[in-house]
Amino acid sequence: MRTVDRRRCLQWGLAAAGAWVGAGRAAPRGRARARVVIVGGGFAGSSCALRLRGLDAGLDVVLIDPAARYATCPMSNEVIAGLRELASITVAREGLRRAGVRVIGARVTGIDAARRRLQLAEGGGGSLSFDRLVVAPGIRFLWDRIEGYDEQAAQRMPHAWQAGPQTALLAGQVRGMEDGGVVAISVPTGPRRCPPGPYERASLIAHFLRRHKPRSKVLILDANNAMPKQAQFAAAWATLYPGMIEWIPMTQQGAVVRVDAATNTLYTAAGAHRVAVANVIPPQAPGELAPAAGLASDHGWCPVDPDTFESTLVRGVHVIGDACIAGAMPKSASAASSQAQQCALAVAAMLSGRQAPAPAFASVCYSLLAPDQALDFPGRFDVADGSIVDATSKPPGESETALPREPDAGQTAREAERWYLDIRAGAFAA
Repeated sequence: MRTVDRRRCLQWGLAAAGAWVGAGRAAPRGRARARVVIVGGGFAGSSCALRLRGLDAGLDVVLIDPAARYATCPMSNEVIAGLRELASITVAREGLRRAGVRVIGARVTGIDAARRRLQLAEGGGGSLSFDRLVVAPGIRFLWDRIEGYDEQAAQRMPHAWQAGPQTALLAGQVRGMEDGGVVAISVPTGPRRCPPGPYERASLIAHFLRRHKPRSKVLILDANNAMPKQAQFAAAWATLYPGMIEWIPMTQQGAVVRVDAATNTLYTAAGAHRVAVANVIPPQAPGELAPAAGLASDHGWCPVDPDTFESTLVRGVHVIGDACIAGAMPKSASAASSQAQQCALAVAAMLSGRQAPAPAFASVCYSLLAPDQALDFPGRFDVADGSIVDATSKPPGESETALPREPDAGQTAREAERWYLDIRAGAFAA
């Protein structure tokens, strides 16, 4: 039996929260309403907003995001493979509003941390004051790090690494290609959102091809030398999709250095690959607001205090989610939600003159190998010497390369669906 209960990973942070303060605590009479503004309505920002409302009903919690609806990256690979519709992974903000969060559909154009004010555009108008600010800017793409790959090229060679129109574009290309074609997935080096995501995508596209275009193949051109749970993925591919998925790592000249979008050709140091469908995932960095507001350091990401997620560069501003440096934690929806819980606790504590509780983080991610089989990536994390470190314990005799038993893979696939519903509810009350 696993020592990590995968389904309860998200609940650990909530249990720690309950030890400090009960949900729905009202503000004492006579105390002015403190305002917490959260910029960014993905899993990190929305989870933080919802948790703050639960911790203290007296807080004025404001969520700012220009998009009225949000398409989740989790389960988006199923959309690409034709296993679900894009609408099934798209959520509105109404659940947050019902919970008492004020939602403003606008874009933040500037942050004045000293004066505690935000500048708004796109219908927000003017500025907005705050007592505490949480920034969850997500990621942006580093265009032209791969020669020839820019926003225009992405309309021919979709990245689909932010769910929505790009997801639908890649799904349509896979469905529309002729049998016998090659789907290429270019995987970047460096920190990126959802480390196992490209390999789940390869698995599910192969599942679609096996059923509908059996002479086709998936080619993974990788700028890395290893993939998460490499042995498990390789074993599953050999069993489920024999001869259909080819993985070329960096040591075999797998890194894509140039593309020609007009001809759907990807170039590595070893030569050219002209393919039917090219899924190019570019290198990533924090969303544009982070460097503009001085929250990102020279290496591009946002350093934070791991106890509170307050920026070490701009005091009074917290950064959570994919944009921040979170040590051993992956850049994933589950990790972002766990960070959001701790950040909410810390902010509520600071505003009431209390000390923030000791952090304890957990995450669990899933990668589908097929509709009825999946791998899981559970983790627990502690803070040591100012960094977030991996505290996951492995059961005696279980190695990192042990292959999943068939019943486990099937059970994990069922857990993945339950996890998705749970994490959606925890972020969007939907």
